[in-house]
Amino acid sequence: MKQIKKIGLALLLLLSVNGIKAQTVDEVIDKFIAAIGGREKMLALNSIKMDGTLTTQGFDVGITVTVLNGKGARTDISVPGMSEGYRIITPTKGWNFLPFQGMTGPEEASEDMVKAGQSQLDLQTSFLDYAKKGHKVELQGKEKVDGADCYKIKITYKNGKSTVVYIDAKTYYRVKAVATVDVNGTPTEVENTYSDFKKTPEGYVIPYSQTNQSGTIIYTSVEINKPVDEKIFVAN
Repeated sequence: MKQIKKIGLALLLLLSVNGIKAQTVDEVIDKFIAAIGGREKMLALNSIKMDGTLTTQGFDVGITVTVLNGKGARTDISVPGMSEGYRIITPTKGWNFLPFQGMTGPEEASEDMVKAGQSQLDLQTSFLDYAKKGHKVELQGKEKVDGADCYKIKITYKNGKSTVVYIDAKTYYRVKAVATVDVNGTPTEVENTYSDFKKTPEGYVIPYSQTNQSGTIIYTSVEINKPVDEKIFVAN
């Protein structure tokens, strides 16, 4: 009888601990949205322009990222001593013009690259009202990123592409994202890590440092909800 009571007590304590620590995927997402500005602010986010520098292979490359929510995303790339290039993604098409890679004119992005870039067009984050947008999410437990406990969430977008997002269990900031894209017919894993989080005057928390296989981008200025000419999302 004593042994049974001990087992019962152990189970009770275990359930109590799990009840305290366990969180649903929606609870994690709600805290993530609250941490980066809150639901109302995210719904009001319509455009963003970020200027910075990409350090790669010993070179400093100028980067300007301009996104108009749901309309288009453009990354302008300035390599010293060479013509400026760009990447454009819209809901239906995309273009690349990278003269420093030998391109003599803009080339249409592959269907897979256009699909992979759609999440960039959602400035309000794909997690916000994800079900209404046709996305699915799955909490895959916890994993450490640079020594910090993170919630691991897989989001599968309505177009079938997916990304695994790591959200810091203390700050609830997104600190890493891993996606698979098709590069010249080969599935390639692309990992981005984010750091140096700062709050803009408008109240949005944004990572000013982003690192991937290409190098590290340090952003020096961010403009929120300024007018954007949609013509920049057409190849020129």
